[in-house]
Amino acid sequence: MWFFTSPHIIFGEDALEHLEELQGERAFIVTDPVLDGLGFTARISRHLAAAGMEVQVFAEVEPDPSIQTVRRGVEQIAAFQPDWIVGLGGGSSLDAAKGMWALYERPDLQAEEISPVFDLNLHKCKMVAIPTTSGTGSEATMYVVLSDPEQRRKISVGNRELIPTLSLIDPSLTSQLPPRVTADTGLDALTHAIEAYAANFRNDYSDALALKAAELVFCYLPRSYAQGNSDSVAREKMANAATLAGLAFGNSFVGLAHALGHSFGGYFKIPHGRAVALFLPYVMEYTANAGVSRYGEIARHLRLTDGDDEANGAHLLIDAVRGLEARLGQPTSIAALGVSASALEEALETLCTHALSDSAILAAPRMPAGDELERLFLYAMEGKEVDF
Repeated sequence: MWFFTSPHIIFGEDALEHLEELQGERAFIVTDPVLDGLGFTARISRHLAAAGMEVQVFAEVEPDPSIQTVRRGVEQIAAFQPDWIVGLGGGSSLDAAKGMWALYERPDLQAEEISPVFDLNLHKCKMVAIPTTSGTGSEATMYVVLSDPEQRRKISVGNRELIPTLSLIDPSLTSQLPPRVTADTGLDALTHAIEAYAANFRNDYSDALALKAAELVFCYLPRSYAQGNSDSVAREKMANAATLAGLAFGNSFVGLAHALGHSFGGYFKIPHGRAVALFLPYVMEYTANAGVSRYGEIARHLRLTDGDDEANGAHLLIDAVRGLEARLGQPTSIAALGVSASALEEALETLCTHALSDSAILAAPRMPAGDELERLFLYAMEGKEVDF
């Protein structure tokens, strides 16, 4: 037995107008200072005020939000007693909002204790997710990724009750994204789609969503990167791709590229999408070498091949991923990120420990053995093709 879960999704231009139909007295907006300064919070607040709600804003979310930030938000939520928590922003704001929601209603828990194996019994409020980037898919999933600065690591937790009640996908909110953020987040969506399709927990429902998401990313991410401010079609398609990929991995899972990316990004402060995308082709090679990837099926869906040779299709897809990353100016090695070989060597034991303890590794179709995790980091350092 398996489950398919999804928020109520409203998508397209003017999706934000649905906020005016919400029932409640108070709404608590969780966002970051940049979006707040750009007027995004004021725009959302006007819609909520039209619904007759009092609004309070928490605009303190940093990239890779810390457990401490979430705790500060929980204190304010407890005093405000909202009917709705509104996550506004990229994955950092949405994950922070989910974390606040969970710990507000379950003050007996520590963040790392949030788990899908028991009921949270959330009932005090509901959540709206409003993404302003096209990549993380957090608006469609139960997962929460938070950082622990003291340990220089990320923790990934989740519970089906943390799937947002409502997700509003308005592509106009991504019109101001700079090209670098567009690339990072778009490649995050592609990583979600590919890993969800290959994951051990895959199913027919997640497969369909993953294939469509990958198709949209390959077609529209280059356009969105090059002319996102003026190409409304590309923005819309990438917004949809991100949510579709979120639904896919939210009902399947991700894999080894995320385990490596969480570990590496948490330690060296690399943006999430950039980190997981960097490791994606190396993990794909590693997985394809064992013949357990299903990448050839994705290649056929993308019309990269019309043959049924899995190994050939897998390598065509890996080449296509690398080609897309090059087209977007994406760093394709750890060295290209400015991390020295000595810094990686010093961190290597910690990186491997954190990657092994990351929940994403559980769904990897090929589980690293022996020193293989260490070798993957070292190959990514030098930009070497994985040959083991």
